[in-house]
Amino acid sequence: MPAPIRLRELIRTIRTARTQAEEREMIQKECAAIRSSFREEDNTYRCRNVAKLLYMHMLGYPAHFGQLECLKLIASQKFTDKRIGYLGAMLLLDERQDVHLLMTNCIKNDLNHSTQYVQGLALCTLGCMGSSEMCRDLAGEVEKLLKTSNSYLRKKAALCAVHVIRKVPELMEMFLPATKNLLSEKNHGVLHTSVVLLTEMCERSPDMLAHFRKLVPQLVRILKNLIMSGYSPEHDVSGISDPFLQVRILRLLRILGKSDDDSSEAMNDILAQVATNTETSKNVGNAILYETVLTIMDIKSESGLRVLAINILGRFLLNNDKNIRYVALTSLLKTVQTDHNAVQRHRSTIVDCLKDLDVSIKRRAMELSFALVNGNNIRGMMKELLYFLDSCDPEFKADCASGVFLAAEKYAPSKRWHIDTIMRVLTTAGSYVRDDSVPNLIQLITNSVEMHAYTVQRLYKALLDDISQQPLVQVASWCIGEYGDLLVSGQCEEEEPIQVTEDEVLDVLEGLLVSNLSAAVTRGYSLTAIMKLSTRFSGVNRIKKVVSIYGSSIDVELQQRAVEYNALFKKYDHMRPALLERMPIMEKSASNGPTEIVQTNGETEPSVVDSKHPPPVSQPANQANDLLDLLGGNDVVPVIQTTVPTKPASAGGELLDLLGDLSLSGVPTPAPSVATSQPSFLLDGLSSQPLFNDIAAAAIPPMTAYNKNGLKIDFTFERANPNPNVAVITIHASNSTEADMTDFVFQAAVPKTFQLQLLSPSSNVVPALNQGTVTQVIRVLNPQKQQLRMRIKLTYTLKGSPVQDLAEVNNFPPQSWQ
Repeated sequence: MPAPIRLRELIRTIRTARTQAEEREMIQKECAAIRSSFREEDNTYRCRNVAKLLYMHMLGYPAHFGQLECLKLIASQKFTDKRIGYLGAMLLLDERQDVHLLMTNCIKNDLNHSTQYVQGLALCTLGCMGSSEMCRDLAGEVEKLLKTSNSYLRKKAALCAVHVIRKVPELMEMFLPATKNLLSEKNHGVLHTSVVLLTEMCERSPDMLAHFRKLVPQLVRILKNLIMSGYSPEHDVSGISDPFLQVRILRLLRILGKSDDDSSEAMNDILAQVATNTETSKNVGNAILYETVLTIMDIKSESGLRVLAINILGRFLLNNDKNIRYVALTSLLKTVQTDHNAVQRHRSTIVDCLKDLDVSIKRRAMELSFALVNGNNIRGMMKELLYFLDSCDPEFKADCASGVFLAAEKYAPSKRWHIDTIMRVLTTAGSYVRDDSVPNLIQLITNSVEMHAYTVQRLYKALLDDISQQPLVQVASWCIGEYGDLLVSGQCEEEEPIQVTEDEVLDVLEGLLVSNLSAAVTRGYSLTAIMKLSTRFSGVNRIKKVVSIYGSSIDVELQQRAVEYNALFKKYDHMRPALLERMPIMEKSASNGPTEIVQTNGETEPSVVDSKHPPPVSQPANQANDLLDLLGGNDVVPVIQTTVPTKPASAGGELLDLLGDLSLSGVPTPAPSVATSQPSFLLDGLSSQPLFNDIAAAAIPPMTAYNKNGLKIDFTFERANPNPNVAVITIHASNSTEADMTDFVFQAAVPKTFQLQLLSPSSNVVPALNQGTVTQVIRVLNPQKQQLRMRIKLTYTLKGSPVQDLAEVNNFPPQSWQ
């Protein structure tokens, strides 16, 4: 058989291929020849064939059939064969294939070989692809080589030990004695790999971290020698002595100094020296400075040192390299909360980065700019950020608009400035703002009584200029509906009033209703605004005509509004002025204040309670009582839920069905005290801590409240510690049928001498065959210690059919209400 071609010839031939198909043909032909050679057990050219196979593997062609040939080369006594064999093993084998276990014995023999280069090959292979089983078997040999005096083997053994620790962390203590003398080595290669090994051990074990903290002075000494040493051609990179070792030592110091005062104190001086003596003209020096900054920020460093670190990042912002500017912005963003004043000194440089062409730098600069906003610089920073909002790409507008809203709400110097700023955002980026911006701005305008005329005039002008920004149009429509009389009367004092007639205002709102640019929600705002103007303008007949037209709209929401408004004009015209009067001021408490949840028509509306000046009568409680009067019940308390019901459209009817025939014979019903008790009960424990942190289990026996058609409802009881009048009932719904019960809804009602709160359920699906339960918590306030009675309503879907059932529960354990 002729001798196979050499590797160089193969490479030259492959490079002459003009097409991918031609290259594949050459590879397939050579692979066939290599297979034939392998079958004939040709030891002479096995090394050459495996080398060619590795080149094909690097090109992306399959070479798995050469795995066993690699093992044969490793077992060879020739160094050239071993070198190609180990290289092939590292490329073609990994721990997922059982073949690699066959080489364990060869590696063990080579680790004990008399030639250091053979030992080095074995260490490299084990450190590259050794599995956990191989690492366990060969860790002893690696540890032995780690103690040898040969620096060539020690550096390779240290890296191999890192791989062993990653694969088998419990072997870490085996290498602890060998690490004692590693840092005293003069060879930089050994020092570098030793620091990598120590870093790995410290990151994986708190005990090792505490043990190695005593090495901080030694590491500081090594780092000092590096920065003070003269020119060394062997280790010099752009005029800096071994920057790779410096970076590794700084990283290890960061780990050792974190949350430790003594270690941090020991390294403060050397960090200051590195920060001031490192050359910044080359990228090598910047890499060391960046690592120094990270170390200073992570350890318990002095305040002056932290300012020095932030100033280094500030210099990075002026660098021409985009990567360095990005790194600086990201680092400043992490430190701005702890060192806000130091970062503020670089505010102008950060704002300049908003004009950078690179989108990543622009985004980081935007995030950092918002983090720097405070009460002192709000006007200047908002001016820059609004200019950025005008000119930035669409991908930035949503985040920028949200940031402006939050900053303006937190630091606004005046209400007029706040309103002007938000209106500027709506006019420039209205289509990109968050969904909650419209109600937030409406609340802000409502609460700024003295600004009503100014605001409605500004919004009317904006509406004449542009109706494409839907949030702006919605806010403007709402304000015109509320304060249209102020707009027409020209009462604005802040700026020159405009002369507008009632017909002009109605023309604008009607134009919104027919505009193709208006969304369905916007049309709803416009129709409601027109309806409200019926009590503020004199042209009622025109408004009646517009409202009646939309009674047959194809938009169901718009049609429903129009039909209801028509009814107000006809049957309930005497109620119209009262129903359409101006919205009252919306009181808003401090952040994280108590919020009362009010259930109306199936929608959950948060009503914030002013804790400083409580009203004499609780408005939400009155609304609930009015709802009961409307439904015909006057002796029961409504269920106030914390989540939206599954079927909101029919919530009112279901409540009527649930409460309609609750038997209350023999139960006295004194006049309810809704002014103070209900809000305090509902908000009990919600403002400062989780609801049931303070609940202690009491000896109240559980009970089965319902067991029918495969559905079983069990009640378990607990008593709230701060208020013994509150019973906490947990329902457990289980399903013994063969099909899941979906759309499960549990509702409850109690007599009016009690107060009841129903929290959200764990799920709305009750699993079949008792494979799980749905839980829901009920809190019942019983101040008069009367016998507890409850009517429950269960709604669910079983095998596609809706099921509904009512039940009355009267057999509560005495311990639950006494």
